[in-house]
Amino acid sequence: QVQLVESGGGLVQAGGSLRLSCAASRRTFNSYPMGWFRQAPGKEREFVAVISWSGSSTSYAESVKGRFTISRDNAKNTVYLQMNSLKPEDTAVYYCAAARRSGKPTTGDQYDYWGQGTQVTVSS
Repeated sequence: QVQLVESGGGLVQAGGSLRLSCAASRRTFNSYPMGWFRQAPGKEREFVAVISWSGSSTSYAESVKGRFTISRDNAKNTVYLQMNSLKPEDTAVYYCAAARRSGKPTTGDQYDYWGQGTQVTVSS
């Protein structure tokens, strides 16, 4: 079992930045691709970004490409999401997730472990 704990959310003005962190409870995390998803009120959960287990490969949703950066530090069992140029439409609860499979999954049903989420609110 892997437990994931997100942190770093908060309230920021449009154009600002936040960095989310997701700490995993076990070193087996290092062999899993890790993803970030988000869910806004009244909307379905959507994919944001994913990083391979080694950190050598990443993929992003079109809506965040060029503004968000996913990274990981396997020595610290932690994955990050650096969010720049934030927009009000980025407001959502952000979740990290771990997948017990290879590659870079981009749909929620491919993930096995989820964090509790952290709120990000971007004011206009």
